[in-house]
Amino acid sequence: MADATTAENKVLIREFLDGHLLGLEVEDSEDLFAAGLVNSLFAVQLVMWVERTYSLQVTGEDLAFINFRSVDAIAEFVERKKALVGGGA
Repeated sequence: MADATTAENKVLIREFLDGHLLGLEVEDSEDLFAAGLVNSLFAVQLVMWVERTYSLQVTGEDLAFINFRSVDAIAEFVERKKALVGGGA
């Protein structure tokens, strides 16, 4: 998954969300927390999925809502994190 593009990452993120949101479609910029679509348990599952899918370690400082608020935010977080660990853009 190291060479996935932002668009490919968004597809994967949407697929993961679809599986947990019972097919409810969300816009890429939609705030998942404000919409009430993410509870604390699902937030933990989302973080674990990001770690497994992208072979990244999410640290305490990464756990800000801003990094996981939307499909766009998650994709941007993945790109930033991969760049920091030398995984490319």
